[in-house]
Amino acid sequence: MENNLKQFERLLIIMDDLREKCPWDKKQTLESLRHLTIEETYELCDAIIENDLDELKGEIGDLLLHMVFYSKIASEKKAFDIGDVLEFVCDKLVRRHPHVYGDVIADTEEAVKSNWEKIKLEEKQDSTGFKSVLRGVPNSMPSLVKAIRIQDKVQGVGFDWDNKDQVWEKVKEELDEFKVESDKNDQTKMEEEFGDLMFSMVNYARFIGVNPDDALERTNKKFINRFTEMEKSIHSEGQDLQSMNLRQMDVYWERAKKKKG
Repeated sequence: MENNLKQFERLLIIMDDLREKCPWDKKQTLESLRHLTIEETYELCDAIIENDLDELKGEIGDLLLHMVFYSKIASEKKAFDIGDVLEFVCDKLVRRHPHVYGDVIADTEEAVKSNWEKIKLEEKQDSTGFKSVLRGVPNSMPSLVKAIRIQDKVQGVGFDWDNKDQVWEKVKEELDEFKVESDKNDQTKMEEEFGDLMFSMVNYARFIGVNPDDALERTNKKFINRFTEMEKSIHSEGQDLQSMNLRQMDVYWERAKKKKG
């Protein structure tokens, strides 16, 4: 713990130095850092998906730097500092874990999540006293991730199916509805029904313990690896990808699948 605190203090001192002495760091604002933070978050996600712990260490450091950077800028605006941030998150964690720091009993993951959402709901309300379970879902969140968070939050207050078989029936129902609109070639309705189908598939993934965003990203990476291998093989044999038909390409695709797995 002593070394952890020492290194965190060192980071704060370095941040002060950079903000004072580095031309680039001095120019940064909350707004200019935002897109960089998003990029760093995706790089962290890549390291997690690849299970690259050395890379993960670096990416966690990059994100931690950004959090310190935001806090430094806020302190210059006399809004808050890193101490306020840490105090806030510590207080929140204690408040939302009454089964650890209080006398509430929650001995399952589901009970903990339910308590968390209920406590969070009590904390959030508008001027009329209305409290929405979904208030904390960011509007700018990517659609697939947003669907996951929406379903997690409503599940936390008991708005959920009883079992995965019920959810699968909903998936089939949405697939049938999409097929009807697809046969009609109604673009607007197709888009609407496709969205419903995806939402229900995300829900099913949650019931079987699969993170759909991670699953799709792994499939993306697998496709990229296989397609790139196919391109290399075609090129090495003096062929031109763009002049080949699908049947010819498929021969190389199958080879790539066997090689890359």
